[in-house]
Amino acid sequence: MMDNEDLPLLVCEGLGKSFGRQLACRDISFALYPGEVLAIVGESGSGKSTLLRMLSTQLAPDTGCVSYRMRDGVTRDLAKLGEAERRFLFRTDWGFVHQDPAMGLRMAVSAGANVGERLMAVGWNHYGRIRQTASSWLERVEIPENRIDDAPKTYSGGMRQRLQIARNLVTSPRLVFMDEPTGGLDVSVQARLLDLVRNLVNELGLAVIIVTHDLAVARLLSHRVMVMKGGEVIETGLTDQVLDDPHQPYTQLLVSSILPA
Repeated sequence: MMDNEDLPLLVCEGLGKSFGRQLACRDISFALYPGEVLAIVGESGSGKSTLLRMLSTQLAPDTGCVSYRMRDGVTRDLAKLGEAERRFLFRTDWGFVHQDPAMGLRMAVSAGANVGERLMAVGWNHYGRIRQTASSWLERVEIPENRIDDAPKTYSGGMRQRLQIARNLVTSPRLVFMDEPTGGLDVSVQARLLDLVRNLVNELGLAVIIVTHDLAVARLLSHRVMVMKGGEVIETGLTDQVLDDPHQPYTQLLVSSILPA
C-alpha cells in the first residue's frame, strides 16, 4: 500500500487562462508532493502570478483543473469546492504570503491579534493560550516580544513580512503559496527573511509554491523549478540542474543575467 507521503499533494492538469486575446497560461501540468518546494520563475508578464492565483483558487481557469489531497486522504477538484470549503482550506491547510504584507495582514490591529485571529478561525477560544502561542510565533520569526501589542502599521517592511509568515504558519498548514515574498525589501533584509523562511520550511516540512523573478531566491529555497515564458512552461527540473545547466536559450539568458560580469 502506498504511503500518503508518496502521493501528490496538489496536481495541476492542462491549466490554461486568457484575458481576451492575451494568453496568460497555456497547458500547464505538474504534481507537487508533501514537503516539496517548487519555484515558478520568469520575467514580468510570463504568467507566473496568474498561475499562482489559479492554483490557489483565487482565479478560475479557462481549461484544465487543479486537485488537492485533503487531510482525510481524499483528492478533490478545487473548482468543485464550495466557498465555505475554500475559506476553510485557507484558514487551515493553506497559507498565502503576499509580496505586499498589507494584503495579508490587518494593519490596524495588533501583531498578536493578527496571529491569534487565524487560531480563533480554527476554533481556539482560550485567550491566554492564543496569546502565548502568538507570542511564541513572533519570537520564531524574530519579532521582539514587546512588540506583540503594536499594530503592523508601526513595523518596518521586513517585520511586516515576518509577521505575515507567522500568521500563515501558526495553524500548521501543509501548503503555502508565496508571491514574490522578498520583493521590495532591501538586500540585507531579503537575506535575513530568506534564511528564516528556509529554516521554517525545513523544520515544518511544508510544501511551498513560490513565484519569483529572482533566481537566487529559487536556488536558496526550492527543490524544483519551472521556468515560464509567454504563459508556457519552457523548462523544468531540479533547481540546481536547471540553473547550473539550462537547456533553453531563454533560461540561459535568465541565468546569465544574474552572474557577475
